[in-house]
Amino acid sequence: MSGATIDRLEEGLAVLAFDDGTVGSLPVSQLPAGAREGDRLKVSMELDPAATAAAKERVEKIRGRLSSEDDGGDLTL
Repeated sequence: MSGATIDRLEEGLAVLAFDDGTVGSLPVSQLPAGAREGDRLKVSMELDPAATAAAKERVEKIRGRLSSEDDGGDLTL
């Protein structure tokens, strides 16, 4: 598990300095309650296979609908 320091809070964003030297940001609303500039965060992520499968299914349905409506003609802008 890696970590990050809250470098600063600006315009609704938290700027994070990660342990590997990279910098990123996320909405302040995603921080733990009471988090402030200078606080250390534990950072971890995990895959969500069920959500991934559901998203792929939604995209395939949209693609199928779009291709069934395509008459193969030119696109007019």
